[in-house]
Amino acid sequence: MSERTNSADVRPDVPRRGRSPHRWLRRTGVALVVVLSAVGVVGIWQFFIGAPGVGHFRDAEGREIYVEAYDRAMSALPPPTATRDIATRFGSVRVYEWFSVGADSAVPVVLIPGMSSGVPMWAENLGTFLPHRRVLAFDALGDAGLSIQNVPLSSTEQQALWISEVLDELAPEGAHVVGHSFGGASAAAYAHRFPERVRSLTLLEPVFTFAYPPVRMLAWTMVSTIPFLPESWHNTALGKVGGAEFDPNDDMAKMIAAASEHFSAQLPTPSPLNDVALSSLVMPTYVAIAERDSLAGGASAAERARRLPKATVDIVPDTTHSLPMQAKDFLAVRLPEFWRDAERE
Repeated sequence: MSERTNSADVRPDVPRRGRSPHRWLRRTGVALVVVLSAVGVVGIWQFFIGAPGVGHFRDAEGREIYVEAYDRAMSALPPPTATRDIATRFGSVRVYEWFSVGADSAVPVVLIPGMSSGVPMWAENLGTFLPHRRVLAFDALGDAGLSIQNVPLSSTEQQALWISEVLDELAPEGAHVVGHSFGGASAAAYAHRFPERVRSLTLLEPVFTFAYPPVRMLAWTMVSTIPFLPESWHNTALGKVGGAEFDPNDDMAKMIAAASEHFSAQLPTPSPLNDVALSSLVMPTYVAIAERDSLAGGASAAERARRLPKATVDIVPDTTHSLPMQAKDFLAVRLPEFWRDAERE
């Protein structure tokens, strides 16, 4: 029987921080939607229902600014064992591999990042996964990073296909698949399409997977992606989406800000899984939902996630959408245990 937890379960190794008031944010939610309808109609149309395109940097100078920020953010990760560019039918995917001595027989771990975050987002988590695991992490096609898209992605099914083509080459016998935010939606799409290839599935604050994001959080997301708004608006929006004050001097924050300003992402918007899709995810699945300002859908998302055949669901105390970073110590214990248990089944 799968373990199930709820928001009343407070784990002693996940400390609580003091809460900050969000009353002003609730008051401005409707106003932001009005602003978006006036200045972001083109971007919103493309995001939801517009014709798919190819993700691209808006100009060469912007790409240079982004790559410089990306390289600085990557320097916080352990040096990869190998760096590869894997050709798929939708474009070239930048993949980093970390290999530890003694990990030959272990099932590898695959990390799929959130939007605009790329591989550098795993800096807080990677070191705890490496001692006994081969780890693969890649920049998503259609999003900021060093992958290069050349064919539009019109559906989450196609997201699953390019992931499959990467893993056909690098992890043909299956893997533990981990995704955060939009990467969680992509991981779920891959697991739905290729369940026999997924030894376990981990979804950390997966957006558009079990529920729709709250309107106010979606509004902040839109503000963060409209290129011609003032930098202060972008920084505030990025902080609200991430659930922590935006630090413009932080290398990861600088990279995300550069992605927001200089890269035009072209990603299909997922829809929450229906009951048939939920029942198809038969592999052991761990779902972590933020306690506050969840973009994944909060308690309603957690409740739907518990319908999965082999679900383990946590609402993690004192976390927001930046859950992988905020709960790094908790995940450092939780996920290796989950992977070991999955391999015993």
